[in-house]
Amino acid sequence: MKAPAISLLAGLLFGAGLAVSGMADPARVRAFLDLFGAWDPMLAFVMAGALMPMTIAWLVQQRMPRPIACEAFDLPGTGLLDAKLLLGAILFGIGWGIGGLCPGPALADLAIAPSEAGIFVVAMLAGMTAHRITRG
Repeated sequence: MKAPAISLLAGLLFGAGLAVSGMADPARVRAFLDLFGAWDPMLAFVMAGALMPMTIAWLVQQRMPRPIACEAFDLPGTGLLDAKLLLGAILFGIGWGIGGLCPGPALADLAIAPSEAGIFVVAMLAGMTAHRITRG
């Protein structure tokens, strides 16, 4: 029971952070990505501000023998850049630029602007399903 409560708390904290920072506002995201127009650097400061707590979290994690709510850490490995990763990153960037949303903010926006975010979430889920069906 401890892990679901921690997961819920982490998700609520993440969603609140997205909303407060403006990362869940598609117009602000598009303005951040508009480097040659009306560029808004606000999200660059948000991302830079996230580096310090994440650095601390990695340092704490390295000293922990195991997580608080699980048996072991499940950390991604490192690998080489390949065509699938590059294509995925390009598609993600295009989608982020067009929609002004990515998965986390889109889910958070379901509570703020459900009709607009809902379209994005349905398209995102369709893409995830298509990937699952076609992956090799």
